[in-house]
Amino acid sequence: MTRPLLVFDSGLGGLSVVQALRESHPSGAIAYLADSAWLPYGTKPDSLLLDRIVGLLSDACAALAPCALVVACNTASTIALPALRDRLTIPVIGTVPAVKPACETSASKMIGLLATPATVNRPYIDDLMARYGRGITLHRHGSAKLVLIAETALRGIAPDPTALAAELAPLTTVAGLDTIILGCTHFPLLRSALEAAAPTVRFLDSGTAIARRVRDVVPDWHDGPSCAFFTGREDTALLASALGAVGLPRCVSAWSPS
Repeated sequence: MTRPLLVFDSGLGGLSVVQALRESHPSGAIAYLADSAWLPYGTKPDSLLLDRIVGLLSDACAALAPCALVVACNTASTIALPALRDRLTIPVIGTVPAVKPACETSASKMIGLLATPATVNRPYIDDLMARYGRGITLHRHGSAKLVLIAETALRGIAPDPTALAAELAPLTTVAGLDTIILGCTHFPLLRSALEAAAPTVRFLDSGTAIARRVRDVVPDWHDGPSCAFFTGREDTALLASALGAVGLPRCVSAWSPS
């Protein structure tokens, strides 16, 4: 039996991570699970999310027998990684904002973090800055609206440039800021539109680093069929193009082990 790599997100943001995974392992078996019934995570209490994430992923791992789990969601990673690693016997790979490379490569020493409200002020961001950010000034902005803009973009609705510019403004109006960390996996899905809205800023995300980590710790990830599951009701016809672009040809609108 082929054991897929289980990739999890609250919605479709994790497709940005799947895209990076495909670049290193184009035909690897992936089971993508989106907790779309609870989207967005960034506005919900931690205690509820912890119970939800651990319960849902424990059930999914029992049903799908994956070779490893990638939590392709910054919010879920900050809340649930220790509990998931305690509960599961497979490797669990989380998502960490690209603070280190941003600090190492910023010419102006002025960087921004664009994440969800649940992620942007987490203590672990302070820890990362303490480790890698000597001499760096970090500006933070939490946006739940960008998550929904990314979700609708994958369903064929082009992002409104005015709305994007408004969400970026708390960072792009900071004099000298040259780098923005995309601290939510949904946001790289809007990269082209974000770059058009802020052409003088460099955007960094964690997709490549996650793919590299998977390659290092999951030697038994094999080729095989892939599929996507959703906990909420979805119009799968609207998602067919976005899913097919990253090799997820079979879409099941409701989570079911079968």
